[in-house]
Amino acid sequence: MSVSDRTRTWRLATAALAVGIGAGSYADMAAGQSAAVLAVYDTVDIHVATANRIAGNDANVRAALRLCALPGAAAGAQPAAAATAEPTKIFDNLYFIGVTGVSAWAVTTSAGIIVIDSLNNPREAETFIEGGLRKLGLDPMQVKYVVITHGHADHYGGAQYLADKLKAQLVMSETDWNFLSTAQRSTNPERGPIPRRGMSVKNGDKLTLGDTTIEIVETPPHTPGAISLIIPLKEGNARHVGALWGGIGFNFQRTEQNFTTYSNSVGKFAEIARARNADVPMANHPNFDNALIKIAALKARRAGQPNPFVLGGDVQRRIFDVQQECALAQRATLRTAASAKK
Repeated sequence: MSVSDRTRTWRLATAALAVGIGAGSYADMAAGQSAAVLAVYDTVDIHVATANRIAGNDANVRAALRLCALPGAAAGAQPAAAATAEPTKIFDNLYFIGVTGVSAWAVTTSAGIIVIDSLNNPREAETFIEGGLRKLGLDPMQVKYVVITHGHADHYGGAQYLADKLKAQLVMSETDWNFLSTAQRSTNPERGPIPRRGMSVKNGDKLTLGDTTIEIVETPPHTPGAISLIIPLKEGNARHVGALWGGIGFNFQRTEQNFTTYSNSVGKFAEIARARNADVPMANHPNFDNALIKIAALKARRAGQPNPFVLGGDVQRRIFDVQQECALAQRATLRTAASAKK
């Protein structure tokens, strides 16, 4: 039995006990036949119970539990966030320049700035990215790359503006450039235009600017070529690693294969994040990583107190685990519905 299977079996056994199944008998059955056991106990209740047990009372992990909500169901109560978003220095080389509904980040290097995502439209890009950098004392003309985590308009909407105004190179996965090549512009007036094709990257590539290298991992199926990022971070003499998950929600076609792909993508990125000692969970929507709540805590931080964005490897791992369990719970609903029709 592989390490991942042993971990999954133990998680499900514990959850099985929580929903009234004997964990001892479960563990006995699991020995030597993990795949069969996982199939038998691949139920909505067990996966949701597992996700809740993993999350516990930690608000930073519980934010991922919204993924377990079935379509049309109300997600659980979430911590209150700030009504507005201000550009904020997070680490010596990382800045938040997003809005309340969607994040954008700036990574400063010895040779310029890498911006991650471009918000909804040119107006937001001008106000919150270009203007936000100026408020932070940074020169927008030093932006060399704009990395687009995936081909949805709330992430690429301001990209063409930034490319034209700042002469920045747009970066997205080859898969999602192809995905956008057949897409129609959104009819939502708050969404910007599809950008012209720029630089293509693929799974395992690295984007280097000056003294900084960002690792790129393709993590579908939020879009076919959604990318997640490993980002080196600095605070004084301390070094940290950000793991930015680039395709959060289940707004793809609801098929068993897509939910399996999502779970596998999380598992792949989680292994890379663990190997890099990632201790700063990041996302491209503030309600997933509680970015605005952390920013408020950062502003109230006193000398000697830890940076609220540094949560540690264990919290990062648990967030990934909750994402996987919620994806498998959603898959189980489809399997149950399919069985009922037979």
